[in-house]
Amino acid sequence: MATFLYKLGKLAFRRRHFVALIWVALLTLAGVGAASAPTAASSSFSIPGTEAQKAFDLLEKRAPEASADGASARVVFKAPDGEKVTDKANKAEIEKTVAAVKAGSDQVARADSPFATKTVSKDGSTAYASVSYKVTSMELTDDDRDALEKTTDKARDSGLTVEVGGDALQAMPETGSTEIIGIAVAAVVLVITFGSLIAAGLPLITALIGVGIGVSSITALANALDLGTTTSTLAMMIGLAVGIDYALFIVSRYRGELADGRDREEAAGRAVGTAGSAVVFAGLTVVIALVGLAVVNIPMLTKMGFAAAGTVVIAVLIALTLIPALLGYAGKRVLPAGEKSKLFGGGKARKAQESAEAGEPKQNMGTRWARFVVRRPIAVLLVGIVGLGAAAIPVSQLELGLPDDGAQPTSTTQRKAYDLVSEGFGPGFNGPLMVVGDLKGADDPKAAAGEITKTISKLDDVLTVAPPMLNKDKDTAIISVVPSSKPSGIETEDLVHSIRDTGAQIKSDSGAEIMVTGTTAMNIDVSQKLNDALLPYLALVVGLAFLLLIIVFRSILVPLKAALGFLLSVLAALGAVVAVFQWGWLGSLFGVEQTGPIMSMMPIFMVGVVFGLAMDYEVFLVTRMREAYVHGERPGQAIVTGFRHGARVVSAAAVIMIAVFAGFIGSSEQMVKMIGFGLAIAVFFDAFVVRMALVPAVLALLGKKAWWLPKWLDRALPNVDVEGEGLRTAAEKDADAERELARV
Repeated sequence: MATFLYKLGKLAFRRRHFVALIWVALLTLAGVGAASAPTAASSSFSIPGTEAQKAFDLLEKRAPEASADGASARVVFKAPDGEKVTDKANKAEIEKTVAAVKAGSDQVARADSPFATKTVSKDGSTAYASVSYKVTSMELTDDDRDALEKTTDKARDSGLTVEVGGDALQAMPETGSTEIIGIAVAAVVLVITFGSLIAAGLPLITALIGVGIGVSSITALANALDLGTTTSTLAMMIGLAVGIDYALFIVSRYRGELADGRDREEAAGRAVGTAGSAVVFAGLTVVIALVGLAVVNIPMLTKMGFAAAGTVVIAVLIALTLIPALLGYAGKRVLPAGEKSKLFGGGKARKAQESAEAGEPKQNMGTRWARFVVRRPIAVLLVGIVGLGAAAIPVSQLELGLPDDGAQPTSTTQRKAYDLVSEGFGPGFNGPLMVVGDLKGADDPKAAAGEITKTISKLDDVLTVAPPMLNKDKDTAIISVVPSSKPSGIETEDLVHSIRDTGAQIKSDSGAEIMVTGTTAMNIDVSQKLNDALLPYLALVVGLAFLLLIIVFRSILVPLKAALGFLLSVLAALGAVVAVFQWGWLGSLFGVEQTGPIMSMMPIFMVGVVFGLAMDYEVFLVTRMREAYVHGERPGQAIVTGFRHGARVVSAAAVIMIAVFAGFIGSSEQMVKMIGFGLAIAVFFDAFVVRMALVPAVLALLGKKAWWLPKWLDRALPNVDVEGEGLRTAAEKDADAERELARV
């Protein structure tokens, strides 16, 4: 592989005009496609195989008029102090507003007055109107949402407090200015690392081109492939981080090759042949982790994984082709390693260069740290494991769920509506359960529906049970059940399971079958499905990556150490997420206004993304150690050599990735905020504790055994030559040939 990539790098360097033109054409094509593509009007959310989804499918077939899976809104009215919503003026204004909501959009299926449905609080201070739409929240247009907001804004002029809850106002989350700050931090780190604006600018430019192509392609295909808005957010988050990192490694190796005295074309070829090999395998681990999300069998999650994986593939291809092409354009403006431009104190580099020429390798911080770890491996190992173990302790109290309006910022109308309903009616009214009764097997459908209602009303945590509503054919019943507890509470989850447990008794008594659905039940089913898929997913992803790393490192123990270190870092990161978002520790610092259960997608998502990124650092750092070991250095010295060449670059890459992910903490959406924090802290633990401390400590303890591989397995595995041994052999042959010619 190294030889092929070496030739590719030299070709891209020589044919830079052609390569640059191809990437500009791809960016233009993707941009035009995104601009001309129709608005993504549909992004359905389905969970195949769950009871909640089966109930939705049954209602869509037998009672399509119910729009069971359509968007919903709850318009909450609160009378001024000393007044009631039932007062004549207030009542007239509320009914006028409900009528205006119904007339405001063609997608409104029904809008019920609170006085008709009797959704008025006992003290008369609060009332709410239920609005249901014909389409899902993701299919609603901005015009539909604007009509709802304008109507409620007008109602506020009468003196009533009017807030809107439900998923109808769900829109694209705002990431805020902190995302730009993340990119700015990345730029500063690159400048410090390279000591040159030109060299620092290349990774940023290429990463933005890659993300531009990826996100524009997703936008262009969103309508055809039914992609949601969060798909492009994830692709941008991952693509930006790995795009900068991969380009950083290629440029860094290029400068190292220049420092060894090679001409620029040869340096570009060798950089792509060596660091490029590591980029390919690092990218493969990320792609495996993201594509593996298909195991969960949640279509939305599968699409997010594939889209983000596509962006990673683009980042790898750009690093292998566009980076050497741009290095050709930059020419002498990209300086050899150890040299800085005059703007950053270029004269200081001469002393370092002179000492290197005298055979004295520069004693940088990475070298000093590696030597310390090699001398004290047991102490470093114990401190690292104890520290990560302590951070992981909160995982034992992990509660999973999906956020509802109660997790929204207190400034939003959704959160205000949620609080008003909780105060006026009780927290359970924010998440009523929908029980669907299949009455086809019942002798007396009406009596069977009544029996279902009676049975459910006797269960614990049930506040009210509405009378059953039958469809036109009288073979399906819809029963609304209001729990006593909030939608995300453990008690509500227990109630869902209790209702389902009564299904067998109801069927034997009346012949009817029941299913629990609705947003709350769907959230519970999603959480359960994700929990069930976590271990198979972990086995698949870690297993495939383990095999890949055996091929890369020609070792059994090094990949095993990499996988175990990853598990430590991801558990510690999940512990930090629990401490901040569930317990509220330092919550105000990260903008967490409401604590609650951790998003059920978080563990499996972090396993997928963090594993891929963790293997990046493993590949980049340890390949330099193996390269030194293969070329004759002792195991301990190989660790020091690997750190001398790779620690600074890996540290810079980690800081950049942390900055990019941390930028998403400023999002207004709790889910995006949690993902950004979780990934940022996971990269910190993995890069600076596991890869920088535990990895060299374990390798120092193992010595030569770290690179042991059974002979039969060594013969069976393909030789991918990540270290570039083939390039060195070819160079030696060329040198021998030149000497022969000289003698002749």
